[in-house]
Order: sequence, then C-alpha cells, then structure tokens
Amino acid sequence: MVDETPVVFSSHGVPLSGRFFHSHGRSDRSPIVLVVGSWLTVKEQMSLLYARRLAEAGYNAFIFDFSGFGESRGELRQVEMPSRKIGDLHAAVEFLRTVGFVDAERIGAVGVCASAQNVLAALAQGVAIRTFASVAGWYHDPLSVAPFYGGADGVALRLARGREATIAYVKTGDLSIAPAYEDGNDRAGMFFPLDYYARPDRGAIPAWKNEMSEMTWTHWLTFDGLAAAKHVNAPCLFVHSDGCVFPNHVKQVHGDVNGPKDLVWTTGNQIDFYDQPEQVDAALTAIDAWFKRTL
Repeated sequence: MVDETPVVFSSHGVPLSGRFFHSHGRSDRSPIVLVVGSWLTVKEQMSLLYARRLAEAGYNAFIFDFSGFGESRGELRQVEMPSRKIGDLHAAVEFLRTVGFVDAERIGAVGVCASAQNVLAALAQGVAIRTFASVAGWYHDPLSVAPFYGGADGVALRLARGREATIAYVKTGDLSIAPAYEDGNDRAGMFFPLDYYARPDRGAIPAWKNEMSEMTWTHWLTFDGLAAAKHVNAPCLFVHSDGCVFPNHVKQVHGDVNGPKDLVWTTGNQIDFYDQPEQVDAALTAIDAWFKRTL
C-alpha cells in the first residue's frame, strides 16, 4: 500500500508544495526518486502518474510544484523560467537530504519532457542526484527551438511580447497572461493540437491553470538545454522514440554525458509518454531496470 504525505519546503525563501509517496514506510532510510514533469504543468499531471507507479513498484517518490505554479508560492506566477526551476531542483534535493527516512546518498530523478533539460542542468551544477532517467526529454537551444514557433520571425515576435510583458510587470505588476494551451492561438505557449492539454480526462485537470505569462518567452527561447550534457557525470538513462521531440538531440545528449548511460528507443509520440499505458509502461520498465543498477 502506498502512503501519500503532503509537505511544504522552502526554495530560496519561497514555500513550495510537495508530496511524498511512501513505499518503505518512514523509519528506515531508503532511496527516493524525485519526479518532475513538462513545462507549464503542475505536479498532479504526469509527475503524479509516474510517482504513484514508482511507489507501487517499491520506490519512495517525491513530487512538487515549481515556484509560481500550482500550490507553490512565488510572485512570478505562470512564468516558465528554466533558471528558477533549476534552483528549485537544488532546493528540493537539499530538502530531501534532510528527511529522516531518505538515504541522502541515494536520490534518483525522473524528468519528463522539458524538465529533463532542467535536471540535466542541475546535474552539471553538482546537484546531489545519484542517477537520472529522462522520459521523452525535451532538450533545446535557441537555434533548434525556433522552428516550433515559425522560425526567426516567430521567435522575434514572441521575444518582443516577452520584452513588453517584462516592462509591464516592472511598471505595474501585470503578468501579461496568455493561454498555456489553445489550438490556433499564436499567443499561447502551445498553439497546435495537443490532445493531452485539451481533455479533462488527460491533462486538462482542475489543478492545472491553463495560463502562461508572456514573460516566459524571454527565458524559454534563449535557454540552452544542450550545453550541460558535457559536464554531467551521473548515470543517465534516456527513454525516447522517433515520434518524440528532438530525437537527434537526445542522441547527442546521450553521447555527451560522461557517466554510465543507456538509450532505450521505443515507439509513441511525445504526449503518449505523459499518460498512455503502452508508453508509460515501457518507460517505467526501463526506469526500474536502470534504478536497480544505479540507485
């Protein structure tokens, strides 16, 4: 039986909302797996699914909302800011290292979609994560992300919106909110058909705010999620497919990391790995085998 326990911890003075999934009880020190999900999401989406499944398989697990999202505090609401999320990952790991039932030297991490590049960056900075599993990992740099938004013109348009949103916030406190997802709306973070974010029985759940501050563009479009790989020495597993985003980048990152590594190539598209049984089962099978070797 899996026991779930809510908790609040601090990241640079900001209270963050998290949740433990206890598989081994709360007395003996045991390994734990930190699970984080895609951009603009909350812990009750893909993170919750993977954490529960990991706990059912015998792992302790932990999820949390990043600063500005979900139940966590943070003044800059709905701003996708990789540097802030990387800082939150450091804070979450340091919090876990203080918990009496956690083996501080055996903390693993699962990063789904965009969180994978944030975990990779945190690893390059020395975060105390022993082993990492990337699931449908999104790894981009400014050049490669541009085609998603219409090339140079689309990027310039969104960077201008980000600049305007930042100026408005500094002057008035206005966060310049657009939809996180809306098919056909070019102001939205995701503006093409994505079934996961459209359906209440998948990702469009009550806990998720379908909102994005347009300040996001300044941070998202200029982030380099590839450069960190050459500085990562921790064991890394990459679960991906040709139907997912940036398959060549995943192969590049896999080649660049320095520690023990594995690449599991399967089938399915990006959002299949968020909640579809076939892809989630395949990912968890690979993760379980990897953590048994490295955690």
